[in-house]
Amino acid sequence: MHEPHDDPPEPHGRPDPQGGASPGTAVLEPGQWVRNPAQPDWGPGQIQSVVGARVTVNFENAGKILVNVRLVTLEPEDSDR
Repeated sequence: MHEPHDDPPEPHGRPDPQGGASPGTAVLEPGQWVRNPAQPDWGPGQIQSVVGARVTVNFENAGKILVNVRLVTLEPEDSDR
């Protein structure tokens, strides 16, 4: 008899080399507002899409940027947008 599949869904956060989300990193989802602390002049940005480690963000002052979250940390924006 076939047992139900209980594995959790794939995370959409920053992947680690083993393929899961890195401990302590936020899950990144479309619609979420984030900041790139290395580029504060870009302002807040809204995530447009997440495909693996590639996150497209539309920043208020820099436009649409494709970010590799293996190399760049995006911090969730604490804002009621």
